[in-house]
Formats: sequence, C-alpha cells, structure tokens
Amino acid sequence: MSAAGLRSRKDIPQAKRVVIKIGSSSLTRTDGRLDGEAIDALTDVIANAHRAGVEVVLVSSGAIAAGLEPLGLERRPTDLATSQAAASVGQGLLVARYSAAFARHGITVGQALFTVDDIIRRKSYRNAHRTLTRLLQLGVVPIVNENDTVATHEIRFGDNDRVAAFVSHMVHAESLFLLTDVDALYDGPPSRPGARRIPEVHSPADLDDVLVTGRGSAVGTGGMLTKVQAAQIAAGSGISTVVTSAEGIRAVLEGKDVGTWFAPTGKRQSTRILWLKHAARARGQLILDDGAVRAVVKRRTSLLAAGVTEVRGVFEARDPVDLIDQHGQAVGRGLVAFSSSDIPEMLGKATAQLVESLGEDYGRQLVHRDDLAILDPNTRNS
Repeated sequence: MSAAGLRSRKDIPQAKRVVIKIGSSSLTRTDGRLDGEAIDALTDVIANAHRAGVEVVLVSSGAIAAGLEPLGLERRPTDLATSQAAASVGQGLLVARYSAAFARHGITVGQALFTVDDIIRRKSYRNAHRTLTRLLQLGVVPIVNENDTVATHEIRFGDNDRVAAFVSHMVHAESLFLLTDVDALYDGPPSRPGARRIPEVHSPADLDDVLVTGRGSAVGTGGMLTKVQAAQIAAGSGISTVVTSAEGIRAVLEGKDVGTWFAPTGKRQSTRILWLKHAARARGQLILDDGAVRAVVKRRTSLLAAGVTEVRGVFEARDPVDLIDQHGQAVGRGLVAFSSSDIPEMLGKATAQLVESLGEDYGRQLVHRDDLAILDPNTRNS
C-alpha cells in the first residue's frame, strides 16, 4: 500500500515502512540517565513489527541527555560547545544501549547522523537515501539522530521532530509516529480539567482554536508545537502521522483509536521545497510589487529583479530569503542568486537592461522557481 493509500488509522497495520520518533523525555529519567526499561519496551514493540515484515526507521533523541551524567552535568547545557560535547559522549552510549536491546531479538541496528546539509544537498541526500534504503533491505533497524556533535545553529533542524518528518519523506515511509510523554494532542493543556483529546486532524484549520505550546521537558528541545509542525510537514507530503505516547505505540501499530492521527493532506514534494517551507531560516527579505507577487504565487514563475522594490537584511548568494508582498506578508521563501550588496543596483530593471549594463552574469533570476517555496498562511508563522 502506498503512502497515499493510508486514508485512516485503520490502514496503519497495512504499512510496510514506517518511521518512529521518540523524544528524550520518554527515554531518560529525571536525573538525565537513560531509562533502560523504556528502551527495552520500545525495542520490544519495534521487534514485533519487524518480525511481521514492517521496515522501521527509528529517530531517537537522547544523545545529549545520555551524556549529562558521565560529564557530571546536572542539566541540559545551553551553550553550543557543551551541548556538542554531551552529544559526542552520549551518542555512543545511546546506540550501545539500543544495540544491546535489539540484540535480544536478533536484530542489528545501524547509526545515521544527519545535519540539514545532508538533507538539502542533492548529492548528500542521494547518499543518505541510498544508505537508509540498503540498511532496511538488509533487515537492519537504522537509528537516526541529528548530528548534534557538529551541527551549529545555522545548520540545525532544531529538533528531532522535524528530522523525523524529513526522514519519513526521504525513505518514502507510509506512516510517521511521533512519541512523546503525552498520550495525544488535546484542545488545551492536558492537565486542565475538561481538556479533550483530539482524535483526528484532517487539515490545519482543525487546529485553529487549539492552544499548542512549544514548552518541552527539561531534557528535550521540543514540545507539542514541534510535534504538530512535524506532523503537518509529513501529512503535507502524503504521509499519515500519529502523535502519541511511547506507551501507546503498540496500539497505534494495531490501528487502534489512540493518540492523534493526522490525515495525509498533500502530495510528495521535493526535499528542498519542504526545507524551505518548514525548516529554513530566512537571512533577509525581498519586497515584491503586486505584479511580481501574482507571477510568483499564481503562475509559479521565477522571481526577476524587475519585480523587486526593496531588499532588506544582509545575506550571501544561495541564502534563504523571504519574499514579501506590499502588505508585509511573506508569500514565498527561496534561495537567492545574489548577495544583498549586489541586488540594490538591479532593482526594477529588466533582464536585458541588467545584461547590458552589468554583464551576462546578471541575466539570472533573483530566485529560480526550482528554489522557491510558496508559503500558505499556516507555514508563514512556523
């Protein structure tokens, strides 16, 4: 069954390839140490699915949390260098623990660490896709994590929820399961009396009146907000998604009504467009006139200098920039072909004028349509 075929949670048991993401709060005790019982319980469920012929990719947080105790740290570090050091120590401990847990079932695991560059650069993406696909063919359970040891703020996804959504897209998964310390998405704080579980989400509009916070645990980086954003990324690419607790994953795999199921809402897109929409940090802005907005948004053309009235911010060629209409709304995000210092003398000029006055190199589009994502209202604020 293809991803597009999973049209209800009852179809989940039919899936042949899935991605399971588990957060730090579900894998560690309050003192930051790995919870061996939690890891064993998760691996038991995955092993059962594996025996039934389901290919599973596990996206696991917990590396930084696992490194706290060996380094004598009482809490998750806030500075980049210490976070990277904790990840370096903790990643090995985390994978060793998974290896032992899966070995009880005769299953081999493999480690894959990614940064944003590995996802958006064509060659790196192909290599990552090929490696993960071959691991699955060999009966291995890949364990994926963001490469916190080398990732800087500029090349981070920021949380493993987004990593899981992108990995689901990469491996053509049919379902994504985001496991957290809450059993589902609720219409308000779960601790509030009267808060109700949201069983299904069929469009972003279903969450218009729902209070979703970004507050996570002391050992994690995400909260329910990142789960919802990741679920919408995956659902927008045709991948059904469930947000639930680690304890609920067995029931989810059986197609039972637990957690919150996000129905597929779109078709598969290129990874670069997904990144631009949901993970890229804009370094500047290009202000478009009304004609350029219509051309880019309605006709999906490339952006030419003739339609730009102003440039804001400091950026280099190939940096992400937001395209802003005359009302101040971001209508698109793309990779710009020129730096912010080169663009001002190009503004409002036709391509022929630019070539004549500045040279052939200036005949290129400011943002090529292949490097341009159109933003809907729900994406603009993510």
